Amino acid sequence: MPTQKVIRSACSLCKSCCGVLLKVEGDKVIEVEGDSENPINKGQLCVKGQASLEYLYSPERLKHPLRRLGQRGEGKWEKISWDEALDEVAKALTEAKKKYGAESVMVAKGMAKGVEDDLMMRFANSFGTPNVGTPTCVCYVPTITAAMFTYGLRPGLTPLMDYDGSPACILVWACNPQETDPPEYWDINRALDKGAKLAVIDPLRIELAKRANIWVQLRPGSDLALALAMINVIVNEGLWDKNFVDNWTVGFDELKAHVQDYSPEKVSEITWVDAEAIRQIARFYATNKPACIRWGNGLEHNINSFQTARAVWILVAITGNLCVPGGNVPFASPKSLRRGSNEATLADRMEADVIDKNLSTKAGMLPVLKHLLHRDFVNSIIEGKPYPIRVAFLESANPLIGYFDAKKVYEALKKLDTIIVADMFMTPTAALADIVLPVATYLEYDGINTPPNLPVIQAQQKVAQAGESWSDPKIFIELAKKMGLGNDFWESEEQYWDSLLKSINMTFEELREVGSTTCEPLYGDYENAFNTPSKKVELYSKQLADWGFDPLPVYHELPETPYSDPELAKEYPLIFTSRKLVQYRGSAGRHIPSLRAAHPEPVVYIHPETAGKLGIKDGEMVYIETKRGRITQKAGLTADIDPRVVYVDYDWWFPEADLSTLYDWDRANINILTSNDLPCNREFGTPTIRGILCKVYPSEG
Repeated sequence: MPTQKVIRSACSLCKSCCGVLLKVEGDKVIEVEGDSENPINKGQLCVKGQASLEYLYSPERLKHPLRRLGQRGEGKWEKISWDEALDEVAKALTEAKKKYGAESVMVAKGMAKGVEDDLMMRFANSFGTPNVGTPTCVCYVPTITAAMFTYGLRPGLTPLMDYDGSPACILVWACNPQETDPPEYWDINRALDKGAKLAVIDPLRIELAKRANIWVQLRPGSDLALALAMINVIVNEGLWDKNFVDNWTVGFDELKAHVQDYSPEKVSEITWVDAEAIRQIARFYATNKPACIRWGNGLEHNINSFQTARAVWILVAITGNLCVPGGNVPFASPKSLRRGSNEATLADRMEADVIDKNLSTKAGMLPVLKHLLHRDFVNSIIEGKPYPIRVAFLESANPLIGYFDAKKVYEALKKLDTIIVADMFMTPTAALADIVLPVATYLEYDGINTPPNLPVIQAQQKVAQAGESWSDPKIFIELAKKMGLGNDFWESEEQYWDSLLKSINMTFEELREVGSTTCEPLYGDYENAFNTPSKKVELYSKQLADWGFDPLPVYHELPETPYSDPELAKEYPLIFTSRKLVQYRGSAGRHIPSLRAAHPEPVVYIHPETAGKLGIKDGEMVYIETKRGRITQKAGLTADIDPRVVYVDYDWWFPEADLSTLYDWDRANINILTSNDLPCNREFGTPTIRGILCKVYPSEG
C-alpha cells in the first residue's frame, strides 16, 4: 500500500494564490484542500482550486513539445523533444534578429504568474527586443502607477486593504471579489460580520451589493466623473481630514477649485446617479473611519483609466485613510521580490536607441512606461509600419481571444513568420502556432508564490509530473542557454528561487519548511513614506504637468456613448460592459469539466424590461452587435442591471468545437466587439473596452 503524505503548497490557478494541502499517495495527488493555517484563504478554496486535479490530469493537457505540420491552423502536429523544440525556437529568434533586428521579435505574456513574470522581461532585455506585450494598459498597472505618482511609494508598496485593521467602512469599487478574488470576498464578509459598513459602486448589483449599506449603480465607464463629484462634496462640506491635508499634501487649493466643475447635479447627468445619492456615498465614505477602498480593473478599462485611479487615491488621502489601520496601507516587501526592478529584469541593459524602437514609443504615453500596446503590435504586422513584427513568443497568452479588435488580431497572426506558444492546453492562438511548448501546472514545479494584493510570500511545491511539461522559469532558463544568453540567467530553477529570497536571508528550502512568510503593514511613517518631489502626497502633480499631462484628473466622455455619438446611439441604443467569472481566469479553464458544468456557455445579461421590448426570452440565443461585428451568446434576464445596459460574458471560445474553426474563436468572443482604433488613454494607451454602444436582437438560429 503506497504511503500517503500531506504537503503544504500554494495554488496559482488565479492571482489569489491560496494555500493548499496536497494529499499524495505514491506518485499521484489524490486530493487538494484549503490550508486552514494559510494567511490568505484560511482554509477555504475557490472552484478553480478545487479543480486542481482536473487541470493536472486532464486528457486535453499539452504534455509534449509539438511542431506544426501542414498549413497553419490545420491541426497537424508532430511530437518532438524539448531539445529539438528549443533548437527550433532559438533558431527562429536568432535568424529574425540577424535579418531584421531584435525588435522584429515580440515576447508576450498573458495571465500574471507573480515574481516569475520578471523572467520574461529579463529574457527580452537580454535578447535585445524592446517589444514586450503585456496586459499592462488594462490590468492593475494603471492603478499602481497612479499611486506612485500621487504618493511616491516605491514599486511593490501599493496601498492595500487592511481588513485585519478593523475598518469601519469598506468601499468596493468596480470590483467583484466573489468572482475575481474569493479570499478577499471572504475577508470582506468577515469584516462585515464584525460590524464594518459597506458601500458598493458597480453597474451590476453584485452579491456584495446585497449586503451593502449603499449601492451606487452608475453608467459603465463614468467612474471618474463620480469620483470627482465625491471629492467636490467632501471639500465643499468640510469633510476632509484637515490635519493630514495641511501637513502631508500639496495641491489641495488647486484640487478644491478644480472639482467645482463636478457638482453632483452635473455629474448626475453623466453617471445616471441621483445627485443626492452622490452626496450620500461621499459622506458615507468620508465620515465612517477608518475606511478602505477595494478598487478593481473596471476602473482601468477606458480612456480615463490612469486618471480615474488618481482620483480614487486622492479620495483615500484627503479623507485621512492612508497608512492607518483599517485604511489603505502599504506593506513592507523584500527588495528582491519587488517586481519589475532593474535587478530582476535587466531593464537598464537597454540602450536608449533600442528602447526608441519600441513600436509604442511614439504613442505619447507616460515616459516611465515601456510596454507594447496591442494595437501597435497588430498594426505593425498588417501595415508594415514602421516595421513589422516577424516572430511572436507567447507565454500563456491567447491573443486571438484576449486582444482587442479580434478580427484584426487574426489577420495579424496569420501573417507572422513564426509563432511560438507556451501553454497548458491547445487554444485558438496555439492552434495557429509553429511550435507549442507544454507548460506545467502549479503542482508540477517548485516555486515562490506571491499574490499581487496580499503581503504574503509562500512556497509552491512539486508533487507530480504530467508528461514532459515544464515551468515557465525552466523554459526561459534553458532557452537562454541555447541562445548563448546563459550568463544573464541561472543554472537552474533552484538557484533562481534562492536568489529571490537572498534579501530576507532565506533559501527556498527554508521557505519550504515554514510554508509562508508575511510582510508588515507600514502605518503612519509619513516622514519616510512619500517619495514624491515634494515628499508629500501630490494631489496636484507637477511632474505630470511638466510632461504635458493633466496634473489633476479631468473626465473625458468615452467614445461611442449616447453623449459622445448620439447619431450612433440611434442604431446602437444599449451600452455593453463585461464581467469575469469565478470559474475561469481570462480565456483559461474551458477544458475543465466541473468548471464548464457550472457555467457551460456564455451569457449576456439583459434587463427583463429591455428583453420584452426586443422580443427576447430568457435562455434563447441572441446577437450582440457593435460597429465592428457581432457575436452570439445566451440571454439571461435579470433586474440587477439598468435597462439601458447589457453585461456580456468575456473571453469565450469552445475547445469542443472543430479545430478547422479554431475552436469557434469568433462565435462569442467579446473582442469582436471592441476596438483599438478609437481614442485611447493618453497616459497608458488604454482602449475603451467597456461602456460602448451596442444592440441586441434574437439570433437567426
